[in-house]
Amino acid sequence: MVGHISDTLQRKESLPTISMFYGILIRMFFRDTDKHYVPHVHAEYQGKVAVYSILDGALLAGGVPPNKHKLVVAWIEIHQEDLLADWNLAVNGKKPFPIKGLDQ
Repeated sequence: MVGHISDTLQRKESLPTISMFYGILIRMFFRDTDKHYVPHVHAEYQGKVAVYSILDGALLAGGVPPNKHKLVVAWIEIHQEDLLADWNLAVNGKKPFPIKGLDQ
């Protein structure tokens, strides 16, 4: 997964922002997504990137500040169904839909 983060940083154009709240950008692949990856999102805050499992909110790689981490995990729990629907679009080469943030 660590190599996946460095690949991600090099290919941000394939990571559309699907949500933004409290300065956190949530991104998901819509191109070159391999079906064997665990369904996940990338959270970016002030140059720091963390990868989270959509299934349980577990931190898979990287990190963001603890207060932002808690917000991301809560957001994933609230929007899990929408995230899984977006993941299915992404793995089939389609652009995921935007999802409301916590502050909307």
